[in-house]
Amino acid sequence: MNTLDRIEQAYYLENYAFQSFFSFDISPFVQVFQFNKGDFIVQEGAEPEYLFYMVEGKAKLYVTHKNGKVSLINFLTSPIFMGEIEMLNEEKYSKSIQTSSKSICIGIAIEKCKEKLLADAHFLRYLCVFLSNKSTVHSAKYTKHQAYPLENKLAEFILLSSHQNMYKEKHTEISEYFGVSYRHLLHTFAQLSEAGIIEKMKMGYKILDREKLQALADEIK
Repeated sequence: MNTLDRIEQAYYLENYAFQSFFSFDISPFVQVFQFNKGDFIVQEGAEPEYLFYMVEGKAKLYVTHKNGKVSLINFLTSPIFMGEIEMLNEEKYSKSIQTSSKSICIGIAIEKCKEKLLADAHFLRYLCVFLSNKSTVHSAKYTKHQAYPLENKLAEFILLSSHQNMYKEKHTEISEYFGVSYRHLLHTFAQLSEAGIIEKMKMGYKILDREKLQALADEIK
C-alpha cells in the first residue's frame, strides 16, 4: 500500500467528485492509497481505520469460518464503498478484502470524523441509496444465477476476475463459490476451451475470444 502525493490525491478526489458525497469539507480527513495486485486492503478481524471508497480496480471479499476454512464471498468492482457496514454497526471487520488488480482507494480516517459522518444527512442519504442498490443487485444476481447454467456464470466470472486477459483463480475456491463439483467446473472450462474462447496455460487460462465470452455473460443480464 502506497500513499499518493498531494497532486495525485487532488486528481482522484476531483475526478471522482468525492466531495459531492458530503455536506462538510471532507478533504482534511482523507488520503488516497494505491494497492498492488494481491495486497490486502483490509485484514480479517482488524479494527478498520478507514472507510474506503475504491475508485479504480477490483478486489475479492473473503471470510474465515470457525473450522479454519476460507471462502470467497464476492468480487468487488469499483466504484464501491468498503467498510460502511462496520462503521455503522461499530463492529470489527469480520472479513478480509484482497485486491485482484492494482487498485486506487480513497480512505476516510473514521475516528477523526465519525461523528461528522454520522450526523451528515447528505452523506447518509447517499449511503442509504448505495446500500439499497447493492442489496438489489445482489438479490437479482442470485435469482438470475439460479436460472442459468454454469457456462454463463463462469463466463461472467472470468471477465470479472481476469487481469490483462489472464484468469488465475483457484478451481477449489471457485467450485465452492458456485456451489458445484470440482469435476463439473473442470468440464465447463474444457467446453470453453474446445469452443476456442479460452486457452489453458501453465499459470491459468488466457482469454482468446472476449466477444464470445461476453455474449455468454450477457445472457444472464
